[in-house]
Amino acid sequence: MRAAIGLIEVSSVANGFEVTDSMIKMAGVELVEAHPVCPGKFIVLVTGLLSDVQSSIDKGIDIAGKFLVDMLVIPNIHPEVVKAIRGVTEVKDIEALGSVETMTVATCIVAADAARKRADVRLIEVRLAMGLGGKSFFTATGEVGAVRTAVNAAVKSVEGLGIIINKIVIPKVHKDLYRALM
Repeated sequence: MRAAIGLIEVSSVANGFEVTDSMIKMAGVELVEAHPVCPGKFIVLVTGLLSDVQSSIDKGIDIAGKFLVDMLVIPNIHPEVVKAIRGVTEVKDIEALGSVETMTVATCIVAADAARKRADVRLIEVRLAMGLGGKSFFTATGEVGAVRTAVNAAVKSVEGLGIIINKIVIPKVHKDLYRALM
């Protein structure tokens, strides 16, 4: 069984520490990330079995109170999404490059999961609002047709949920860009 992932985003850094502490005290969850993000917000991501993640998110919502900005729970998250968020993916070479840029953290996670589940691509990175003015993005590589399918699936998965800033597919990446991505 695949793990679930849960996200809480709050508008106060101090509240973010309190939310994080309460969420990770719930049995069965593992902290993926907890840190401030632009512009002055705080995100907490946990993973584990769906029931444990849901309990953790429920506790986080209670503690967040008026500072709650966004939340999500994705059951059966593709394991590569969590690795890409943590920055521990192993991509040896880049074929075509796809990227989807979103206005919110939650939208980016949903889009990256949909992309990976829909097409045979490898996630390179899922960047969540760090140094991006609150925006997020993911990058993926694979055969050009698969990358196009993944990017289109990502955009379709978040229609009505969040704002897509941009999406791209580069069929053959220049070697200097390749080095910058690795």
